[in-house]
Amino acid sequence: MASLNSVFLIGNLTRDPELKYIPGGTAVSNLRLAVNNRYKDQAGEYKDVACFITVVVWGKQAENCNQYLSKGSPVFVEGVFQSRSWEGQDGQKRNVIEVRARRVQFLGRPSSSKAGAGEDETVFEENAQAGGSQNIPADHDSDVPF
Repeated sequence: MASLNSVFLIGNLTRDPELKYIPGGTAVSNLRLAVNNRYKDQAGEYKDVACFITVVVWGKQAENCNQYLSKGSPVFVEGVFQSRSWEGQDGQKRNVIEVRARRVQFLGRPSSSKAGAGEDETVFEENAQAGGSQNIPADHDSDVPF
């Protein structure tokens, strides 16, 4: 029997990322994501219902999320569902299903609250000069040939 475990989400962070390092030195960050679902009720009125999902990000991607994302940041997450269980302090067994991110794409501009005022543009320009991707912010359209 075939199986598929793949998740694609677009939403906004409900709080700042929580970055930690495991004993081996690998970074892990928890993102709390709100994803809205809009539907029409029996009266014909549109209703929005938010679903809150924990996304776990590992390695360099976790550090980047911590550096550039903050509460309210829009993100696209591609990942898989994972289940964890543990025993709580009260002796009860706990279970949680969360998303382990394979890829997190930032949909908004980096916020100046985390990166520092004016630093947003510098990060992208340094990356482009170093041969990195051409992620120049939208307000740099003076160099666009059309």
